[in-house]
Amino acid sequence: MELKRVVVTGLGAITPIGNSVPEFWENLVNGVSGAGPITHFDASLFKTQFACEVKGFDATKYMDRKEARKMDLYTQYAIAVAKEAVGDSGLDVENEDLNRIGVIFGAGIGGIRTFEEEAGNYALTGKENGPKFNPFFIPKMIADIASGHVSMQYGYHGPNYGVVSACASSTNALIDAFNLIRLGKADAIVAGGAEAAVFPAGVGGFNSMHALSTRNDSPATASRPFSKSRDGFVIGEGSSVLVLEELEHAKARGAKIYAEVVGGGMSADAYHLTATHPEGLGAKLVMKNALEDAGMKPEEIDYINAHGTSTPVGDLSEVKAIKEVFGDHAYDLNISSTKSMTGHLLGATGALEALFCVKAVQDDIIPPTINHDPEDMDEEIDYNLNFTFDKAQKRTVNAALSNTFGFGGHNASIIVKKYAE
Repeated sequence: MELKRVVVTGLGAITPIGNSVPEFWENLVNGVSGAGPITHFDASLFKTQFACEVKGFDATKYMDRKEARKMDLYTQYAIAVAKEAVGDSGLDVENEDLNRIGVIFGAGIGGIRTFEEEAGNYALTGKENGPKFNPFFIPKMIADIASGHVSMQYGYHGPNYGVVSACASSTNALIDAFNLIRLGKADAIVAGGAEAAVFPAGVGGFNSMHALSTRNDSPATASRPFSKSRDGFVIGEGSSVLVLEELEHAKARGAKIYAEVVGGGMSADAYHLTATHPEGLGAKLVMKNALEDAGMKPEEIDYINAHGTSTPVGDLSEVKAIKEVFGDHAYDLNISSTKSMTGHLLGATGALEALFCVKAVQDDIIPPTINHDPEDMDEEIDYNLNFTFDKAQKRTVNAALSNTFGFGGHNASIIVKKYAE
């Protein structure tokens, strides 16, 4: 069986540095930080009091107020971003076989705000008044519901489900979409991720694990991947969607093509609940698997969007893995961690960073890793590698690889490249 080719025909995103693709891309290339004091709740008693929040989001711009109340914030983000991506793709419900279009969304946590509110209300009043739960509690909370809402929005009857693999969730969603389309199971899939965990349970839970940066005096510089003084990730929120489409289907309707998806890799560390393998074992495997799937040599990759969360163990193990997989070519390619600007969007981060790779391939520019001080050198990191510190770099980007590694040892990588006939 000959596998079909898969291309990207639509993009959408709501991020801490912009609520549309043109807005966030300009800010990303210019090295703008999305971090600031938490506004979603009073964080004054928390160890971490800042985050990369979405700014100025109004759900009623995208849906009826009554419908919005039936959704957790993460689903509202997903609906809004799907509208941008589907509109961008030009897919027309009047002219498509809707049985051949699917929706796959990743979320690492799902509706944590909803769970917090409902469980909190029960804790306060349950013993006296008995259980009084919102009938929308469960459908607002569950991590698959964003894909259900998006499918209902457009009447898409193709493959439809949610993916949960912590921080790798939306990369897995993209890989699943890629595989289903190239196997002929769908003509197009709206794929991506969404997350909205900047609430007490999310921030407090990660704080208790010592996973978050506590640099409250300087939020904008707290996410500093590959620097010695890195002290944890900065939690972010938002959503990102890519419309993946079978090549001939896209050409037949005259769609614009941003890039081609050529490979996806998956692996497991099988090592620790939350820490990456110190030698980057799973990271090495997942990049090798992605390259093999794409039929590419390491020398053909121009840019790696690193997982690069600004954690002491994670950054170091990823650098080790890159050097081992790419050998001498590791010194010729560009590496950057865009989490230095967006923070870590958890289950939505993979789709967002895959989108960054698509834009890098389209525009031939590498977004930077910000917040690195030349004096802040980790003796275990090889700074002969090009981490694209501080300023974006122009270069031809024929192919880009995006890494995502999640709690539980879940690893996923995806490769996109310039489309050519």
